[in-house]
This record gives sequence, structure tokens and C-alpha cells, in this order.
Amino acid sequence: MMPARPTLRQIEYFLGVAEAMSFRRAASRLDVSQPTLTHQVLALEEALGIEVFERSRSGTTLTPAGRELLPHARRALEEVQGLVDQAMALSSEPGGTYRLGVTATLGPYLLPHVLPTIHRDHASLRLYVREDAPRDLERGLVSGAYDLILTPLPVDERGLTVSPLLREPLKLVISSEHRLARKKRIGRRDLAGESVLTIEEHHAFHQQIKELCHRLGARVLRDYEGTSLDTLRQMVVMGMGVAFLPALYIRSEIHRPSELRVSKVHGAEIHRTHALAWRRSSPAGQLFRELAREIRRLIESRLSREVTPLPPARTGKGPSRG
Repeated sequence: MMPARPTLRQIEYFLGVAEAMSFRRAASRLDVSQPTLTHQVLALEEALGIEVFERSRSGTTLTPAGRELLPHARRALEEVQGLVDQAMALSSEPGGTYRLGVTATLGPYLLPHVLPTIHRDHASLRLYVREDAPRDLERGLVSGAYDLILTPLPVDERGLTVSPLLREPLKLVISSEHRLARKKRIGRRDLAGESVLTIEEHHAFHQQIKELCHRLGARVLRDYEGTSLDTLRQMVVMGMGVAFLPALYIRSEIHRPSELRVSKVHGAEIHRTHALAWRRSSPAGQLFRELAREIRRLIESRLSREVTPLPPARTGKGPSRG
């Protein structure tokens, strides 16, 4: 009699618990009851003849055997998804469910302009979107927690395909009562010694603003770091300092020019570049390239006044850029 084989659902649950390091959190993310999840993981362990998780009051961790099996489990699900993708491609209807990681300073202000059209054109394609810090997005992509990510460049991880999408300006935002509010042209020298607000340092955006302030001779207000772009805007309104905010955020959220002035800084062109990235080994690579092309087209037709769409970079040695 042949031993029982683990099911795809059991493998999916194994990956879910491994990523969350908690049966409770994994059950919530997978939208199943915790008893069902626990039962299926126990059935997986019985089928494999080994324990994959170590359970204790302090939490859940992978056993050494579980760590060894984790990459095999990811590849198994990727191969199955590749089978589905290929079948969809043969029927001229790409589809499937993919985990898309985005940054909190871009996702909410770009995705509403592109996802509805993508959903309309690819009804069977589903994107599960989750926000994360750029460094965690890269780690999650490499580990398999995400299938593709929308992230600022540079991306340092090897083994990834990186397709540039857009260049986004950062603009100076000041209170209507600020000393520079009535100045027709604001130059980089005007910001020397100025107090600049930014978000918490675990965001890549914080590091970019810190480097910018160093170039301009301004100073970062470390005692009043915002938790989001919205909190930065509110602190600027209250006169606590000035801020540099992304163009897409400004387009989406700043509608009361009487409270704030938005300006570029002459002599200091400031921007950030975003890309779509996925594992080079992903069976869905062709689908992701098509998504990148469609996103660029939508950016050019709908957002070209705010940002600059970028062509895919040519592939060379090292990490793929196209």
C-alpha cells in the first residue's frame, strides 16, 4: 500500500504557517478556521512522516526538516501555478491568483489608476495586494512570500527580473504661512538650514529625504517623524516644517491649495524610480512582463502629467532589469 501523498491545499497551508510563523495569523490570511488549518498541517506531517513545525507557548517555528522542505514546497506550488498559467495562455485568457507586494508610499496612489483596467481586461486574473517596506518586499519576493513586487529602485537581490515602470518627482510642500510661501521661485539655496519632515526611518523614502537634505544643507526633524504621508501633510499644515512628497500622492490627496503650496525646487531635480520585479525562475514570468507593459501604457495615458513612464531596461549581466 502506497503512503498517502500531501495535497496541494496542505502544501499551501504549510507555506502559510511558515510565512506567518503563527497558526492564528495564517488562518486569518488564508481565510480558514484555525482548527481546519491545524488538522490539515497535522495530516501533512503524517503523510510525510516528519514534523515540520515546532509548537510552543512562545510561538511557532520551523523544525530543521521543515526548513529543508520549505523551498521544495514553494517550487511545487509554483509549478502548479505555471501549469494553470500555461493553460490560460493557451486559451488566450491569462489568470490565476498572485501575491503583489507594494510600498505604502506608492501603492495606494498608483494602483487605483491601473488595477480596474487590468481586472476588466483579465477577468480571471486576481492580485492579492499587501503593503510592506521595500527591504521586506525584496526579502519576501526571494523567499516566495510574494509573486511580484512594485518597489523603488535600486533592487539589489540577484535572481530577479526587474522591469522599470516610472520616474516620479518629489515636490516641496510648505504651509501657506511659511516664509517661502510667497516666493515665486524656490531654489536649493532657499532650503539651507530648513527643517524638513519625513516618515519613519524603516521606510526607503526616509533615507532618500535624508540624503536630499544633506545635499541641500537642510536638516531632518527626527523628533517629529510621521507614520505616513498623510501625517506629514498634516504636520506641514500646522507649520511644523516643510516636506517633500511624491507627485502621485499630491495628485491624489492635496486638494486645498489655500492651506499648502506645492513647488519644485529649481536647481535640484528630485525624483524616485519604481519597478515591477519578480523571480527570474517564476513560471509566470511572461504574464508579469505583459502586466508591466500594460501598467506602463496606463501610466502614459493617465498619469504622464505627474510622472514619466520608463521603457524596460535592456538585460545584461547580473540582475535582470527588463
